[in-house]
Amino acid sequence: MLSTLSGRFLILTIVFVMLAEVLIFVPSVARFREDYLLDRLERAQIASLALEADNMLSTELEAELLDTAGVFNVVLLREEMRELALSSPMPQKTIAASFDLRDPGGLTLIHDAMMRLFTRENQVVRVIGAPVRDAGLLIEVTLETAPLRMAMIDYGLRVLALSAAISIFTAVLLFAAVRVLMVRPIKGVIGYMQRYAAAPEDARGIIRPHAKLTELREAEEALMKLQTELTHALKQKQRLAQLGAAVGKISHDLRNILTSAQLFTDRIEASADPLVRRLAPKLVNSITRAVSLCESTLAFGRAEEPAPTLGMVALADVVDDVIDSERLAIEPETVAWVRDVPPLLSVRADPEQLYRILQNLVRNARQAIAASGRSGEITVSAYEDDDNWWIKVADTGPGLPPKAREHLFTPFQGGTRKGGSGLGLAIAMELLQGHGGSLALGSTGPKGTTFVLCLPKGDGTI
Repeated sequence: MLSTLSGRFLILTIVFVMLAEVLIFVPSVARFREDYLLDRLERAQIASLALEADNMLSTELEAELLDTAGVFNVVLLREEMRELALSSPMPQKTIAASFDLRDPGGLTLIHDAMMRLFTRENQVVRVIGAPVRDAGLLIEVTLETAPLRMAMIDYGLRVLALSAAISIFTAVLLFAAVRVLMVRPIKGVIGYMQRYAAAPEDARGIIRPHAKLTELREAEEALMKLQTELTHALKQKQRLAQLGAAVGKISHDLRNILTSAQLFTDRIEASADPLVRRLAPKLVNSITRAVSLCESTLAFGRAEEPAPTLGMVALADVVDDVIDSERLAIEPETVAWVRDVPPLLSVRADPEQLYRILQNLVRNARQAIAASGRSGEITVSAYEDDDNWWIKVADTGPGLPPKAREHLFTPFQGGTRKGGSGLGLAIAMELLQGHGGSLALGSTGPKGTTFVLCLPKGDGTI
């Protein structure tokens, strides 16, 4: 019970209502004491009027009048004269205290009531008040405190019992309200979460906000958004897994086809045609790289991209191979190629992976210029400092669209052109990270785009 929200709310409601009733109890008891004493003054005044009607009252009748009034004696002040109207023997000769009820303050009444409630000793006190209907200047009586205290205790117990009943009834009503308005909707949200966790791919498990409470509805809307995004992400992961399996199968068959093609390159190299003899080595290199790529794709499907085999590579030779390969894919006059790489600059990298990195970036630049429908320029430059080698691939294309900038290195989301898969930059980033390097977007805009590659000179040891 105490571990549930509704149970704790029930207990807290009872405690708070009882606390409120206690705050009401103190002034209520003080008011009861004041009314009790005023009633004794009024009874005493009535008894004194009976004496005025017949001055020859017997001692027994006088005692009966005082007993009915609940006092020991009555003193009236009329026309500046004090008059002992009625009197009887007091059990104590000493008067413990005097209380003036003609104009008492609220705090004074509360203080006197609490003192009387917690004082067990039976005392005789004097009470002064104003006579009703202006029958004199004041009336004064003496009385015992024991009956007053007992009456106050009885009244207090009845007030506390009523307070307890009210608090329990209120708590039950609030408990039922909380169960209906809060606990039941929360359990509904929990049910949606459990059903969704059991089958996240089932869209029927996504919550439909229907709560009337603003805060709970906001929670339902946030949960719906989270579940929707997660479902889409899971579906994308499944599609990627299926695509990976398909790519693995295609790569396997393509590797066999390319391996067969390698067997024919020897005959091509023996051709007497000078142009064929010049292009044959590039064809052999392209087929070799394609076979290597297929094997790497199959390896990636089984685990991860193979670790790079690092060595010192002449960067200018790799850049020339990339440019020559991409130049064959377009009309010569469409793109102007600029290579600004020092001839003797060597970098520590895996040559095949470095070729793939640069080829992806240069191909993206070429495709961006081709998609713009106008001629452009692609520049590959490099330099070094004390800690790193820096390579820049710049183009004069139309720049990257805003969506591509948000998911630039995310597969299938960071495509830089319409119809692109976004794999090129993702592959380049992954390969560079294997070298301990990084790939960043230097700038982009209507005048072109620049990517910056960083390869560290250190070997990663401390």
